[in-house]
Amino acid sequence: AEFIAYAKANPGKVNMASSGSGTSVHMSGELFRAMTGIEMQHVPYRGSAPAMQDLLTNRVQVMFDNLPGSITHIKAGALRALGVTAGKRSDALADVPTIGETVPGYEAVVWYGIVAPKGTPSEIVNTLNAAVNAVLADPKLKARLAELGGEAMPMTPTQFGKLMADETEKWAKVVKFSGAKAD
Repeated sequence: AEFIAYAKANPGKVNMASSGSGTSVHMSGELFRAMTGIEMQHVPYRGSAPAMQDLLTNRVQVMFDNLPGSITHIKAGALRALGVTAGKRSDALADVPTIGETVPGYEAVVWYGIVAPKGTPSEIVNTLNAAVNAVLADPKLKARLAELGGEAMPMTPTQFGKLMADETEKWAKVVKFSGAKAD
């Protein structure tokens, strides 16, 4: 709430770094901008490392980033986490609220999945799915992901297909709002 109030009181003075135009973190910032009505000047970089460097040296005021890329700086006190973009608080940063606690309905989660070519026999898809879900259930992997602020999301092929369709619809609207163009 404090950041939103500051940005509204200082229109056009907040620079938002991202790892590049159209990236998931750029779109996370654009979703935030759309839902809050604040003005932020997007400053795209060629990757997250130079964007992070400029955030750490205060050349830009804010950056939406994936937790694995920023958690070390947050825990060291070099950065202040204003909120997490997930729908629930991160175990790795339990005291940091979700953005959705201030901006109801806001959620931006980066996820990774494994896909196969269209027409792949269902037996093969199901075998791959079972193998991936077995790996995601490994306690060591789950612990390491949690340290980095991540979480395994095992699901069925049908559930993953729905996730992809829902996310495509959601983010297409944000891309249109942002006016982002591919570089």
